[in-house]
Amino acid sequence: MSGDTLVTLHGRSVLACAADGPKLCEGADALRVIGEASGYGAELVVLPVRRLAVEFFTLRSGVAGELMQKFVNHRMPLAVVGDISVHVARSAALRDFVTEANEGHQLWFVDTMSELEEKLRRQGESATA
Repeated sequence: MSGDTLVTLHGRSVLACAADGPKLCEGADALRVIGEASGYGAELVVLPVRRLAVEFFTLRSGVAGELMQKFVNHRMPLAVVGDISVHVARSAALRDFVTEANEGHQLWFVDTMSELEEKLRRQGESATA
C-alpha cells in the first residue's frame, strides 16, 4: 500500500495508513492492512476515517462488526482518526459503539492525531504506574 508509513508514537510502532488509500469495505480489506502492519512489526494501525466504507457507520450493515472482528482476532489495535460527528449524530447505536470502543484498548475513534498521541501518552503512564 503506497503512502502508508511506519512511525513511532510514545514508544509504540504504528502503521499510519495514507488517507488516499483504498477503502476498507470487507474483512479481506482489513486482513490486507493487518498483514502489512504485522510485516512492519507495528503494534497499532492508524486509519483515517475516510478509508472506511460509508456502510461502516450503519451498524446493521455488519461492515463495522466484520472489520473490527478481524482486528480483534489478530490482536492488532486500530485507531480511526477523523471527524465522525455527522454519523454519530444520526445513530444512537453508533454513538454507544464509539463510546464503548474508546473505553477499551482495541479500537479507538479520535478526531486528530494529537488526540491519539495524548491517549497513548496516558496509556503509557498508567502502564508504568
